[in-house]
Amino acid sequence: MSEKAELAAVRAYFGVPWPQLNEGLSYHDIVRPTDAGLTLIEFYFRKYKNSAPLQGWLQRIQNKQITIDNKVVILPDTELRAGAELVYRRLPWREPDAPYLLEVLFEDDYLIVVNKPSGLQVLPGGLYQQRTVLTQLQWHACKLTTTPSGCQKTHPVPVHRLGRGTSGILLCAKTKLCKSRLAAYFAEGTSVVEDKCTNSECNTMRKICKIYRALVSGVMDMDEVVIKQPIGTIKYPGVAKGLYVASPSGKPALSSVRVLERDSESNCTLVQVEIQSGRPHQIRIHLSFIGYPLIGDPLYVSGGQPKCFHPELLDESFEKDGGYQRPENPVPGDCGYNLHAHQIGLIHPITNELIKITAPLPAILQTREEREANQPNSS
Repeated sequence: MSEKAELAAVRAYFGVPWPQLNEGLSYHDIVRPTDAGLTLIEFYFRKYKNSAPLQGWLQRIQNKQITIDNKVVILPDTELRAGAELVYRRLPWREPDAPYLLEVLFEDDYLIVVNKPSGLQVLPGGLYQQRTVLTQLQWHACKLTTTPSGCQKTHPVPVHRLGRGTSGILLCAKTKLCKSRLAAYFAEGTSVVEDKCTNSECNTMRKICKIYRALVSGVMDMDEVVIKQPIGTIKYPGVAKGLYVASPSGKPALSSVRVLERDSESNCTLVQVEIQSGRPHQIRIHLSFIGYPLIGDPLYVSGGQPKCFHPELLDESFEKDGGYQRPENPVPGDCGYNLHAHQIGLIHPITNELIKITAPLPAILQTREEREANQPNSS
């Protein structure tokens, strides 16, 4: 991608410290005709038995956490009718620690681009329902609004994801049109890979280009390598939708890797990775697939497969909110490695300008030359 304009990072930050507890969650259901006649406890235990044991659901009902058509119901044998609206309100909880400050790298009327810190989840999921980039964007929009009625109806939303342990550039759209066009950019990039075009053809057809830095285990002998290993899912304890891994039957994925610096003494290699598709955990899987997993990656090992994991047997005890207790050693986390979305080049979805945005590199992902250049001059 040729470059017509390069935008310097704006050293501005926003973010609000997280409250001790989140606001809890509400889960809504409409009783289908096929479920009419079931009792309240039968409905929830059948549909959400992975959420809590039978005694846990009984506790939630008796704790007044479930309503039928806006009325609290505490009798588990209450018979349900078709069309009734059920709401289960999960109690507030303390989410795991996460950073909250976001650096603004670029902003105009249509886009805000932030530098996401490692350890912060992009969108709600699992234990992280409030401590996310999306929440900080919503709070920031509310703070800036000037309307008397409170928060503006629209607020910036992320248009792609970065793993919780991945830092760097995250694109967020301020308008629906901007969001839809950026989503089309990412979809076009992935479809080009699925059409099995050559590496050079992919480069000329894309409207967005993402470059990452990563620190891998082992000293890579090749200077450049293109990885075309498909990525699919397998069943894995604790991951409802399955875990993404290298799989011959998976979807096409393409990563171009270039060695920046080798360190034989520490047995590691600093690499630059340009991805031409956006599969979940693509860089972690691809680098581990060729035998160079990210240093500190708690999950993926050589071959692009997960480490052996033996879940602890769960008993029938349950948490304060009635849910199953979590095992002491759950599925390995999504942090501990060094992966940074360093640069992005794209055609602005509204103005059609070609822009380049750079997120400052953590020291560990800089070359020796870059570290020396960043040191203050001694005089």
